[in-house]
Amino acid sequence: MQESSKPGYLPDAERLSVLAATILLAYALSRFVDLPSRQIAIQLPGIYLEAQVNIRTLVALLVAILTAAGADWLIRDHPARGKKPIFEHWLLPALTALIVAVPLSQMPLSIIWWVGFALGGAALILVLIAEYIALDPDDIRHPLASAGLIAISFALFLALAVALRFSGARLFLILPALTLAAGLVSLRTLHLRLHGRWVFLEAGLVALMIAQLVAAMHYWPLSPVPYGLVLLGPAYALTSLFARLEEGETVRQAILEPVVILLLVWGTAIWIR
Repeated sequence: MQESSKPGYLPDAERLSVLAATILLAYALSRFVDLPSRQIAIQLPGIYLEAQVNIRTLVALLVAILTAAGADWLIRDHPARGKKPIFEHWLLPALTALIVAVPLSQMPLSIIWWVGFALGGAALILVLIAEYIALDPDDIRHPLASAGLIAISFALFLALAVALRFSGARLFLILPALTLAAGLVSLRTLHLRLHGRWVFLEAGLVALMIAQLVAAMHYWPLSPVPYGLVLLGPAYALTSLFARLEEGETVRQAILEPVVILLLVWGTAIWIR
């Protein structure tokens, strides 16, 4: 098979700049706008649920929606788009914007916050560019863009797990957040590795396994980084295993690499615990 050598395209610089600037401005303004927070409480049989909603929570959700819309606006002018649906290219940018907002909302305003602000903005721009490139499977940079998106996806999942653990949020908030994130990361990774095929069942199984692990590990005395690594290992290993099985490998062939990665990640978690 002849390898692709088609010259690739990049997103319109003006559109990308406007989108990135708007998102970063929303992050920055959320630090300087102080509105009263509201408590939302629900009394269920045998359990009392309470959550605080403030300006930073609203900004995080609005920025995720804005980023999804912006990704659509950015990708629609791709010359190779044709009539292809592009909704899958909204998922990771929106998830990136949401996850970047979580640690930024928790850190005090200092030089570290500005470093996180810059790194988060850079990650978001890279994700948008990679999603634009990944739209065209004939682009010579498509394998590199796909690999980058997969790596960033799992890095973001780790960052979200660490940030939520650090925040001390209750299980009823952490569980749906990490379950949804694991499912979306797995779904997008499998879609990229399987060249456009959707495998919702496998992604759902990954989300279910991570949900059970989140519930089991919530009360263990783990610091944030080891906690994140304990969740990252199975999320990546299961996703990789399902991808290899869907690619036609036998169970014996498919299981080796996921197990090695799982042991390395969990070994790291034990070492730094």
